[in-house]
Amino acid sequence: MRPSGRDLSEMRPVSIETGFTKHAEGSCLIKIGDTHVLCTATIEDRVPPFIKGSGLGWVTAEYGMLPRATNTRMRREAASGKQGGRTVEIQRLIGRALRAGVDRVALGERQITVDCDVLQADGGTRCASITGGWVALRLAVNKLMKAGDVISDPLVDPVAAVSCGIYAGQPVLDLDYPEDSEAGVDGNFIMTGSGKLIEVQMSAEGSVFSRAQMDQLMELAEQGVAELVAAQKAATA
Repeated sequence: MRPSGRDLSEMRPVSIETGFTKHAEGSCLIKIGDTHVLCTATIEDRVPPFIKGSGLGWVTAEYGMLPRATNTRMRREAASGKQGGRTVEIQRLIGRALRAGVDRVALGERQITVDCDVLQADGGTRCASITGGWVALRLAVNKLMKAGDVISDPLVDPVAAVSCGIYAGQPVLDLDYPEDSEAGVDGNFIMTGSGKLIEVQMSAEGSVFSRAQMDQLMELAEQGVAELVAAQKAATA
């Protein structure tokens, strides 16, 4: 049924290698199948002007893809002088998702920037970026806590994301590129470790879908996120 031979409810293999870079306060290389994303977290003792003096912290994100992350070379966005709309949309999504799991009062008036760089793309890059970005954030906050810079843990609930869709008429978990490019319905589900929804992006790419099908995709997403959160916790234990 699936090009990869996976069961309908089967995730691609997931691996998270922490401490992947030397200088970042938190870093990991997350691999979900053939999608590989380098995530780094940087702590700065400053916040954006719109919250300066509020006592609140801030978590933001940037996202990019290497030119040969895909089958054909993409021009670097820096060469065109601006970011594309897709890039801006994805990095805003990553930032919103990660902030949902953060107690910004406990974080204190500092900013953590999570950079997500796609080394290789095979579908689900935004979901891998959110999942790996949380690991990098967790590691960076661990350093703050170890140094005594924060009193209580500002990370209140893990955040992870997974794609689900209708492929060949069947609900499937964790779409790779061959499925994503031909799916009748495509969705991204961002959730907390406790099962709360942060954001759902769903659209009919070639066929409409029913409430029952959406419920099936939701169930698959809950299963997938639970597996990803377990992998996050194992990587940061």
